[in-house]
Amino acid sequence: MTKSRTAFSYNVLSNKIVAKLKETTETLREIGYESQQISPIEFYNYMTGETPTGDTITIVDVLNNEFLMIHEVVEMSELKNMGIPISKRTVMMLQPQMMYETHYTATEYEFDYALHNRNYDWLKIRINHAKSWLEDDHMPQHLVPQYKALIEKFSEVLPKGRRKHNNEK
Repeated sequence: MTKSRTAFSYNVLSNKIVAKLKETTETLREIGYESQQISPIEFYNYMTGETPTGDTITIVDVLNNEFLMIHEVVEMSELKNMGIPISKRTVMMLQPQMMYETHYTATEYEFDYALHNRNYDWLKIRINHAKSWLEDDHMPQHLVPQYKALIEKFSEVLPKGRRKHNNEK
């Protein structure tokens, strides 16, 4: 049995989930992405379900961060576009290729949105996260070049003071 990824029940979080899903859907529409309808219980179950990588970002972290909300709503929408139901077991049931493809699309929208908002600090944090994803044993090797290109593209737009000063790629 796996450990729960949140100490909060659906009943405690449901109102916040409803509000954040509405807000995020509107934001995505403004930037040209038409998200799928995601119910609050789908969102809760997906965010609190099992993962093979032992994610440390919680549903509360996501609900409190507009960039992570963008990421998760796009990721779930892309899964729904593929006809995949959203549940606590979604991530565990998928082949890594499908999960990393939707994760890539979600990351691209998240990074674009952070850049649009000139939130270079967030972008730098998430670029560093993305670099660590390249070392994930579950990452399909044919997707590595796409992720590297995404990292490079967004690293280049960081103001000079926010870039790494070593030769890290």
